[in-house]
Amino acid sequence: MENTQNNEKTEKKKIVFSAIQPSGTITLGNYLGALKNWVIMQEEFNCIFALADLHTITVRQEPAAFRKNVAEAYASLLACGIDPEKSLFFIQSHVTTHAQLAWLLNCYTQFGELSRMTQFKDKSAKHADNVNAGLFTYPSLMAADILLYQADMVPVGADQKQHLELTRNIAERFNGLYGNTFKVPEPYIPKNGARVMSLQDPTKKMSKSDENVNGFITLMDNPDVIMKKFKRAVTDSEARVAYGEGKDGINNLMSIYSTITGKTFEEIENEFDGKGYGDFKTAVGEAVVEELRPVRERFERYISDKAYMKECYTKSAEIAQKFSQRTLDKAMRKVGFVLK
Repeated sequence: MENTQNNEKTEKKKIVFSAIQPSGTITLGNYLGALKNWVIMQEEFNCIFALADLHTITVRQEPAAFRKNVAEAYASLLACGIDPEKSLFFIQSHVTTHAQLAWLLNCYTQFGELSRMTQFKDKSAKHADNVNAGLFTYPSLMAADILLYQADMVPVGADQKQHLELTRNIAERFNGLYGNTFKVPEPYIPKNGARVMSLQDPTKKMSKSDENVNGFITLMDNPDVIMKKFKRAVTDSEARVAYGEGKDGINNLMSIYSTITGKTFEEIENEFDGKGYGDFKTAVGEAVVEELRPVRERFERYISDKAYMKECYTKSAEIAQKFSQRTLDKAMRKVGFVLK
């Protein structure tokens, strides 16, 4: 989190905030769509990353499994290349300001705004027996996550644009009432972010909640499993490796292959000209196996070194607490709270 300040003309690095829920399985979609970009962003920005465990409990968790998921998610992100020497990377619940500012922002978020959130509607339908208040108000917690660090930018996928827009609305509303308090964050669209779709239903995003385990690849799948899943991937009857309308399965495989190899779609089409889908599926599977091999190896090293992980997330949380406390105190002072 150090800004280069060789002279007064040196421009401060912009602050980027992003978080991911430690809900068990990290998929190839998470990796290619977000995590690879997080690693790249560390070189250009002051990055603040969090494991959003407070968000996770909007759905009931089994305590032992929850703790295990948090540890494995932290190790997985370290294995993907998140560097605690370059970025802050902490567990959300270790930084008390997140929950505190979330309550404050709840009182500046309108009921109608929250009721229009599509994820609330989707999760309410999926967990009809547990439509709790946290599920309804968690966009305010998400806003607190971002605004606490005066983030300039937030990497967003299509499913998060609505939440960032709400965050911007809350910040502007608060600033309009009390003067400049929060930086209004901009969306950051990564140049090479991939939207990875299900291998079995390529019209849907790859998801660990897919009932068909052949639809998604996880970071910890072994090479044999990865190859089998790619060989079973849904394609079409044309049997020509070319990007186009009505070729969702091949488009998805080409996108995965392109993201890993850096090749354009035109280069991929030329490479597999005259070859069948079997050859292409094998090539994509092998590329993914080699991409994930060092990630799995590093994961095994980190997950067996609990002391090192604790040192990393404790140090990051201490810095994040001090940083975010300034924002929380400023907001509370503006509202009129008596601070101790």
